Amino acid sequence: MTFRPGPALPTPPGQVGNAAAAAPLTDGEWHRLHPLTPLLRGGIFLIVVLGYVLNSLRDQLVEFFIPGGGPQDDGDPVRYVYEHGAVGWVLLGIAVLLVVLIGLFYLSWRMHEFRVTGEIVEVRSGVLFRNHRKARLDRIQGINISRPIVPRLFGTAKLEIAQAGNDANVQLAYLGSKPAEDLRRRILVLASGAKEDDQQGPARASYGVLQDRLEEVFSPELDPEAVRATRIVKVHPGRLIASMLLSTTTVFLVLLVVAMVVSISVTGEYGILLALFPAVIGAGGYYVRKFSRSLQYTIAETRDGIRIGFGLVSTSNETLPPGRIHAVSVAQPLLWRPFGWWDIRINRATNAGNGQSTNQQASSIVLPVGRAEDVREVLDIILPGLVGTAVAGPRASQEQLREGSAEAVGVVDDSLTTSGDRGGFVHSPGRGAWFRPLSFRRNGYRFVQGAVLFRLGAVWRSLVIVPLPRVQSVRVTQGPLERALRLASAHVHTVQGPVSAHIGALDARDAQQLWSETARRAVEAAAVDTSHRWREREARLASATSAPDADGGAPGATPATGPAAPAWRTQDGPPGWDHVPTTGALR
Repeated sequence: MTFRPGPALPTPPGQVGNAAAAAPLTDGEWHRLHPLTPLLRGGIFLIVVLGYVLNSLRDQLVEFFIPGGGPQDDGDPVRYVYEHGAVGWVLLGIAVLLVVLIGLFYLSWRMHEFRVTGEIVEVRSGVLFRNHRKARLDRIQGINISRPIVPRLFGTAKLEIAQAGNDANVQLAYLGSKPAEDLRRRILVLASGAKEDDQQGPARASYGVLQDRLEEVFSPELDPEAVRATRIVKVHPGRLIASMLLSTTTVFLVLLVVAMVVSISVTGEYGILLALFPAVIGAGGYYVRKFSRSLQYTIAETRDGIRIGFGLVSTSNETLPPGRIHAVSVAQPLLWRPFGWWDIRINRATNAGNGQSTNQQASSIVLPVGRAEDVREVLDIILPGLVGTAVAGPRASQEQLREGSAEAVGVVDDSLTTSGDRGGFVHSPGRGAWFRPLSFRRNGYRFVQGAVLFRLGAVWRSLVIVPLPRVQSVRVTQGPLERALRLASAHVHTVQGPVSAHIGALDARDAQQLWSETARRAVEAAAVDTSHRWREREARLASATSAPDADGGAPGATPATGPAAPAWRTQDGPPGWDHVPTTGALR
């Protein structure tokens, strides 16, 4: 069976913007990576070899510049080669080795190709063992661009396309920084169902290779004009440092130090301090890595989805298309409660911890630390239907959504710190205190437009949000003790990740109601969900308004009927959940 790729999207006529610049890479033909890819991928090995050679020549270099100024080592391999007259043979061997390595790197680069069509992204690589990967555009979970420090100095970047499943990501390492950004934008245009990228970013003027490299290295990670960001949430560096100090890791280290001090004072053995050094070094490295990776952390709302970026020396930014978030958790550790801080984590249909991805942090953490207003802003970006249509209605315009935002954010406020019936939650009964002695009054669930919410924990508070189109199954369980107390537990299954949508100690009838209602709403939500092609309807409406109607209508007339609205922000507002086909139509 021969795979025939779909037709490539043509370059819009007369456009010279970013998408048009990337159009040659999305023409359906095979292309190669950046010419410096062999050096960047195999350069570490060459650096190690060069370091060994320089270390071996150390005595000779000292002797050359300072005659008689360095010690003479009898076991020096360079001196041995020189004294036995084998310099020529050694140089010839080094030259042959370099030629072979360069040839292998060049052959590997020649055999590493990629192409982008209207349906898939393909990458094939390998000399002896061939590897062929494909990523469907409508199944892309995110596109990440990472710039480690060394490739960043050469003006290159690594583009990684996240797919569902283990070890399913597709990497393009390395591309030029500008082509990588343009290619990501073009792939998202193809995946969204849009006909063309009609809003181009500003063109950047070039001032020479050196000046361009310096500007790229020292430029901020996020350029709002380049990505057409409408809203941006940033993490304050001081708050980030304080949140790391007020973490479970810090508490563990403090307890470890206290235990060692007490042991030394009791036993008088100062050798115990030697065991403290590895812990201090490991903790210091952990804090430095986490802080450096979390600097310049930004969450931005763009036309193509949510953009999450972070990093100072080595930067990384990822764009998550709409509808790729399967569950959201808003949590507050106990030590953060006096300051009112929260973090936000998500579940995605991709495994970023498979050893291949360089974006493990952005794959699950959306907001490392923020206040309640930051939580509302981020939730409004990643789940617009939660705080928008929940109050203003499913067919509200952008202006109506903004006018009703004061009431809409109450959905979040009534879920973070409340308990009992406040906020419309169905909570555990009094007999649930046997299983949840501290949190039985806070333990509860409620439905909003397009999502189910779980309010959990009294000491460690959390709010779990599951978009109904992403629900995979619902389970209700009841153990012998729960059966005796007429209680039950419910679990809404999504893709695997750090967020678990599980709630226990519910009244058995409430748990059954949660099961049946979630199943019904999930089927209805999935029937109208078009988030995998979030700009397709917009493109069809644009085509309809630019051409006369088939029945002879006016050129600017809008069709009375059409496909469901995309699950992202458009001029018509988010989609409604009330226009659901009947059961027979679903069949």
